[in-house]
Amino acid sequence: MKISRLCAVALVLMVGTAMSFADGIDPKIIIHGVLGGSPIHCSPEVCQNVGLNFTFGTPASGSGTLFFTNNSGVNWTSLKLIETNPVISAANIKCASYLFKSCTTTTLPNGSVEILLQGVKGGLNKDVGIRAGQSFSIQFACINNGCWPGGLDFGAHANSVPEPGTVALLMTGLGGIISRRKLWRNRFTA
Repeated sequence: MKISRLCAVALVLMVGTAMSFADGIDPKIIIHGVLGGSPIHCSPEVCQNVGLNFTFGTPASGSGTLFFTNNSGVNWTSLKLIETNPVISAANIKCASYLFKSCTTTTLPNGSVEILLQGVKGGLNKDVGIRAGQSFSIQFACINNGCWPGGLDFGAHANSVPEPGTVALLMTGLGGIISRRKLWRNRFTA
């Protein structure tokens, strides 16, 4: 009798686990460089020129690729995409990027979903996120028949988060100024 109860509990756990992975909406967003990430310009008919802040919508079919060119004049070390009229929860969105180290999704207090790409990849090709003048694509893909809703609006903000190396350098400089000031104060009060 105990073995059958144990088997029943195991069966319930396995079915529950399978059901938790089988949600209907499970889209993916992929950000990568056009033609392997080389700093090229594509024609305005193909790539839309964008600055540090821009907006876009998903393709009408819910899947497809949009092409852009960083026309801001600065290299982007981060890119924040905010789903302005949230339909999909952050937990269901999968993201990937070949230009940034990390891609995370979170739900903001107002209910909007934020997709944050940040950190630059080093290595031999010295990627810096999205270079000034570089063309890139945002691809909306379907996973397990779960696609993005067509016409979903996004706001994009580049360089919204400082690179960790920049923050470390800033903190080191401030630490040096503070320690020097304490040294001067102790020297003249003694």
